Amino acid sequence: MNQTVYMDHNATSPTRPEAVEAAARAMQVGGNPSSVHGQGRKARRIVEEAREQVRRAVNAPASAQIVFTSCGTEANSLALRGSGRPNVMVGATEHASVLRAADAIERIPVDVNGLIDPFQFDEMLAGGGDDKVISVMLANNETGVLQQVEGIARIAHRYHALVHTDAVQALGKIDVDFAALGVDLMSLSAHKIGGPQGAGALIATKDVKLTAVNPGGGQENGVRGGTENLSGIAGFGVAAELAKAELPDMARIKALRDRLEAGVLELSNEANVIALLTDRLPNTSFITMSGVDAETQVMAFDLDGLCVSAGSACGSGKTKSSGVLGAMGIPTEVAKTAVRVSLGHATTDDDIERFLSAWAALYQRKSRARSAA
Repeated sequence: MNQTVYMDHNATSPTRPEAVEAAARAMQVGGNPSSVHGQGRKARRIVEEAREQVRRAVNAPASAQIVFTSCGTEANSLALRGSGRPNVMVGATEHASVLRAADAIERIPVDVNGLIDPFQFDEMLAGGGDDKVISVMLANNETGVLQQVEGIARIAHRYHALVHTDAVQALGKIDVDFAALGVDLMSLSAHKIGGPQGAGALIATKDVKLTAVNPGGGQENGVRGGTENLSGIAGFGVAAELAKAELPDMARIKALRDRLEAGVLELSNEANVIALLTDRLPNTSFITMSGVDAETQVMAFDLDGLCVSAGSACGSGKTKSSGVLGAMGIPTEVAKTAVRVSLGHATTDDDIERFLSAWAALYQRKSRARSAA
């Protein structure tokens, strides 16, 4: 049997050996980071070293608050529920953890490429933003589309609104610069960059007054209660450092992605790459196969030893039609045939050829079946 080809890095990137080693060393310490004795202080040093590694990975200022959480979803919830702003505005193509983070959310429309119109956004804020927090993804987890967060932040700040960006998918794939983006809050997650599952972070400027969503014993400066996940945080720090160092390899990954997309478009004039001409993550493709629903594709690719997905992995294994594509105005009958392919540092030329061969075989089978019917 052929070796499995993993093309679902936007769901989870396989844990790096260095992150596993860091997590194992932290587990051997055995102390609680809040304890004042020697073992506790050793544990605290691990947490603070990881905090500094994460800070450097996104160029956050030394004064920034970095709150470790259990995941990107919790970081998003803390940003929107703990910001002190009662009114929440979010991009229409945001992750479910943002769309469901508050009881009343105003959605900012996007165009067919998934981009927010800055003029329309400006009009939506015309009434003032002192009571608002805006959340706009830096990179969409399904389409890979890069939002113009820096410009959105400038507009929002003119109206005194706070700005949060979910940078979970962007970290490790593009240069994420907290300071240059000009945002007030940023969410990150370890397992998207080869760190352990179960660790995330919220970064905030020193001026943001965060209120705990999960109050407890005062950990993380009173913003996130509960004993820190020492091993997960240690692995997160190492993964963040490595992800930053490996950014130059993304040029190779982009070339592989472009080759994959060109190959699919050559195989069928019915195929479509979502947001093909829009700035996207270098590793991400969202591809439709006319007449073949996404669930069938995912299962067929799996049988061929290829791991892909039908979009976000945060839907309890479901392969329902993408809400992101619906928000972009793409018809349901097209959206339900879209499959996400997301590459990683281990992806090779041979992997691309295997995907194209499997895609062609499935498409030809379905074409013959349609012709016979």
